[in-house]
Amino acid sequence: MKHDIPIYDIDSLSALRSEEIMVSRFGVYSKKHHHLHYPHRHSFYHVVLFTEGGGFQFIDFERFEVKPWQIYFMIPGQVHGWNFDKPADGYVVNFSATYFQSFLLKTDYLRKFSFFGGLANESVLDIPDESRKEIRDLFEELLKAVTSDSRFRDDYTRILLLKAFILISDLVPEKDSAYVSSYNYTLLKNFQQLIEDNYTVLRLPREYAELLYITPNHLNALCNDLLGIPAGEVIRNRVILEAKRLLVNLDLPVTEISYQLNFKDNSYFSRFFKKYTGETPEEFRKNTFKK
Repeated sequence: MKHDIPIYDIDSLSALRSEEIMVSRFGVYSKKHHHLHYPHRHSFYHVVLFTEGGGFQFIDFERFEVKPWQIYFMIPGQVHGWNFDKPADGYVVNFSATYFQSFLLKTDYLRKFSFFGGLANESVLDIPDESRKEIRDLFEELLKAVTSDSRFRDDYTRILLLKAFILISDLVPEKDSAYVSSYNYTLLKNFQQLIEDNYTVLRLPREYAELLYITPNHLNALCNDLLGIPAGEVIRNRVILEAKRLLVNLDLPVTEISYQLNFKDNSYFSRFFKKYTGETPEEFRKNTFKK
């Protein structure tokens, strides 16, 4: 039987919800769902704007300080938890993976935004002073829209949410706009999506290069240019990340994790994990829960 850490869906998390979207003030949300402080996954996109608070949060095992006027974005499947040392408030928006599909012709539209790329270090942003009022007003309007009786409520809510993403995206350094529109960036995103779909069965750069109709040397040069690491390391990092996600569940034996990740045996998995993290799987578990 396959085990995993808790995975929460929108229906279980707030009174201000539909099957596809939930919007709430963060203080209310956090008090109601204390279990979300512990490591968990979401089956939906998750956005939080802090206007008050302090402490830390982690996203896929990277730690970030919680502070006012910070916003973070998560995609389905990422592991998350937080620990506050000051009362936190702001806004939280959860929406399903299919929320925009019936509204936009481009079903992968959210991939245009770098903060929805699934990389923790690109998903946490600070809102500058001059943009705070506009962003707060937009989230207040979103709170009203999602609970209104208007027959255009659903469309208006989607429009407001997209407007928020566009405004916040404009706060990202300008180089990202050229980066997003480039052929190489599109090729990189396709490579990353292929990894997401195949990392348990395909481990070699040449296998992905073949799927992308490019040479392994081209793929390696692309990753070195845009990410600063070779293609093989990009693949390994995804395998290591999933191993960490699974190791958070103490009820899941390391042997089962090895099997799920398609390693030939447990000892090989343990050597692989230690080589690239500096810890055995058991040491990672122990040290993670000491933090």
